[in-house]
Amino acid sequence: MSGLFYHLGRKVGPKVRKAKWMWLSATGSEAEMVAVEYEVGQDLAREVRSQLGRSQDHENSRMLDEIGRRLADCVANKNRRFAFEAIQGAEPNAFALPGGFVFITQSLIDLCRHNKDEIAFILGHEMAHIMRGHAMNRIVSNSAIRIASRAAPVRGVFSGWLRRVGVQFLESAYSQDMESEADRLGTHLVTAAGYDPQGGVRLFTRLAKLKSSGNKINLGKYFSSHPSFEARINRIRRLSNT
Repeated sequence: MSGLFYHLGRKVGPKVRKAKWMWLSATGSEAEMVAVEYEVGQDLAREVRSQLGRSQDHENSRMLDEIGRRLADCVANKNRRFAFEAIQGAEPNAFALPGGFVFITQSLIDLCRHNKDEIAFILGHEMAHIMRGHAMNRIVSNSAIRIASRAAPVRGVFSGWLRRVGVQFLESAYSQDMESEADRLGTHLVTAAGYDPQGGVRLFTRLAKLKSSGNKINLGKYFSSHPSFEARINRIRRLSNT
């Protein structure tokens, strides 16, 4: 496995070095850092679409565009741009890529019952991972890739790396602190955009009941890797009352 990562690191080395330098250095401007993130995310997004396939439900695409646009309008840093896409997938899932790319599976949209407040909470949570740097840090801090990127430059793209390690890498859990931070910022963003943050409470309350009832509905890795439903419900209620 270490040999595989070394090979991949050589292929993406130039961009990893550039991204890591921009990410950790105080020399680059904020606009430059955002631009580098977008370049990395664009490569990854291309491969995600290739591996998973876009949803063909145009109504859902329009709904995501509407919700996403309202959320993005409330982001203070106007250097950031966001794109929201529904993808195929049997498991309910959502994830964020550097540069503002947010993906949500058709099955998660269905699990939200197509309710805009609930979907807005999911999108806001993923946007928070991008704005707080969690999505970018996941890429540049991978130890195997970081070591391999010191090798002689070989021009390549991130999509080649993702093609080999699989989209599962993007679905791996953040730390509990990062998830809690994303819930906090996501709640504020949803509220600012005019959506009801209680949508998140309703979603998690419904899912908690399904889980405790022994219902065989597949909640997948997305919810199992996050803090408990009860903890998230209490946090959203606390934040939305302040």
